[in-house]
Amino acid sequence: MDIYKQIQLLKTGFQRQFWVANIMELFERLAYYGQAAVLSIFLRDHLKFDEFEAGKISSIFGGLIYFLPIFAGALADKYGFRKSFTFAFFILAIGYFLVGAIGLYNFSDIVEKEYLFWTVAVVLIFTAIGGSFIKPAVLGTVSKTTTSESKSLGYAIYYMLVNVGGALGPLIAFLVRDSIGISYVYFVSAISCVLMFISTLIFYKEPGGSEDAPGGLLKEKIINLVYVLKNFRFIIFLLIFSLYWIMFWQIFIIIPYYIRDFISKDVPFELVESTGAWSIIFLQVVVNRLTSKIKPIDAITLGFTLSIFTWLIIWANPTLWVIVPALVIFAIGEMTQAPRYYEYIANLAPKGQIGLFQGYAFLPIAMGWVFGGTFGGYIY
Repeated sequence: MDIYKQIQLLKTGFQRQFWVANIMELFERLAYYGQAAVLSIFLRDHLKFDEFEAGKISSIFGGLIYFLPIFAGALADKYGFRKSFTFAFFILAIGYFLVGAIGLYNFSDIVEKEYLFWTVAVVLIFTAIGGSFIKPAVLGTVSKTTTSESKSLGYAIYYMLVNVGGALGPLIAFLVRDSIGISYVYFVSAISCVLMFISTLIFYKEPGGSEDAPGGLLKEKIINLVYVLKNFRFIIFLLIFSLYWIMFWQIFIIIPYYIRDFISKDVPFELVESTGAWSIIFLQVVVNRLTSKIKPIDAITLGFTLSIFTWLIIWANPTLWVIVPALVIFAIGEMTQAPRYYEYIANLAPKGQIGLFQGYAFLPIAMGWVFGGTFGGYIY
């Protein structure tokens, strides 16, 4: 596809709500990755959990925020994407505020560790319930507001904007942590979600015509959840792909510990974590253009392979000057497979079940967090 045609697609291939939803997703990712960048260090160095305990808490939060979209996707199809966005940002704002408050008042000095563990876990579970509605609503909007010709580019733009948030979030987190304290990172995430709650009420309209309108019996939506589970090959595909996300989440679990403990406490680990996101911002559209003719499943396999080599490179020489370029290679693998992965899932979804299938698309990310957080902390 030549550059002129891509420019024309940018002008005519997307409905207005495509851009509204993706801008809101950018700010939600800014909030998420900002707090995710400091979560391991916040739990270990500020709340005084050990690496294994911190890994378990990370697993609970990260696992749920990506596992619950399976159910949230069914509810989004039932009640609509606008209500899903509204609910999600409202809950996220409260949840991030409460986490920041726990850190600000240093509960670790006055509450027994066992009670502190479950206090933090419950607040993060509450937060994850809200966050789980974002992805099905955004990806459902992308699917409904693009044409067959612009769909691949639409998912590439979505993924690029996700990574704008993924890059700016850690940068802001570093500036906030360095200037006023790590707990305030969560207050910044809360403010971002409040702004998006207001934006949803003002700017977002439910996309699609009457044939795509939300509705149907909730019982029917729940039955569809079970229906997807009967697609054995699809579920096996998702379980295999979860291995990729076990690798990915170590960037936020192991690398911050390693940098502070074995390289230097003065190195801004948040910025190292955001290497991949910055790479995707500048290279995503180029990589999408180079790989647009490749079948989605082949692009997924190629991206997976590149990401495997990243960790072999880091293992061979785990210095800062190797970790950073290795994460760029990981990002190239990620940007090769991720947009095509969502395109692949969207193409599998029957009519009226887009949100449901896009919810299942996050099962591998959830599995990666569930096993990656606990396992990574234990191995470290």
